[in-house]
Amino acid sequence: MAGAFVAMIVTLGIPLVILLAILIKQINEYERGVIFTLGKYSSTRLPGWSIVIPVFQSMRKVDIRIKAVDVPNQEAITKDNIAVQINAVIYYKVVDAGKAVIQVENFYYATSQFAQTTMRNIVGEVTLDQLLQSREEISEKIQNLVDKVTSQWGIQIENVELKDIVLPDNMKRTIAKQAEAERERRAVVIQSEGEVQAADNLSKAAKILSGTPGALHLRTLHSINDLSSDESNTTVWMLPIEVLEAFKSIATKK
Repeated sequence: MAGAFVAMIVTLGIPLVILLAILIKQINEYERGVIFTLGKYSSTRLPGWSIVIPVFQSMRKVDIRIKAVDVPNQEAITKDNIAVQINAVIYYKVVDAGKAVIQVENFYYATSQFAQTTMRNIVGEVTLDQLLQSREEISEKIQNLVDKVTSQWGIQIENVELKDIVLPDNMKRTIAKQAEAERERRAVVIQSEGEVQAADNLSKAAKILSGTPGALHLRTLHSINDLSSDESNTTVWMLPIEVLEAFKSIATKK
């Protein structure tokens, strides 16, 4: 009797285990399960075990982790008609698994292609200088435009980073010449500003010396003392203008 009962349990248990294995589907923490019942979208299942009735229902798992899309080199023409090659990386994630499955056939491919087109269009709206100097602003603009469209697919763009901007060799040489000319211009401007300041200081010193009796003579003696402090120097004796004028007046009287 006991043996027959055990045999019945085994006979019923094995098919039941097989049936549960067929019905139960596991959804991992980083996934969402999109359920279709008789071909129609019915629900989105959360992580855990979920019962899916064969024939009547089907489930498609969607990874909701952040993904990185490498946008390959795209040749674009800037607003000032300069050909450049630019590439980028787009980070996005699925926020609505139902829309990502229903609204677009392949959201990964669609996001990549739309990002490439948007990037070329944005580059065509700016000059080369703006592209090189305002990369963060351009990246943010690309992100907003792409996210505006992909949000309808249940995709959220987390970030867009422009990786590299490749310029033609002749343009690199032109930019180098421009940078060199700019540095020379700054050097000339700084030198001229220094001369203006020196002339202004000399003018102020001359006014002070001319307005104070004996100041020029004291300054001359101080200069002579500086020159004679080192034995190796040749001492140069300088006569103040006042002394020369005194000699001149004496000679005139004679």
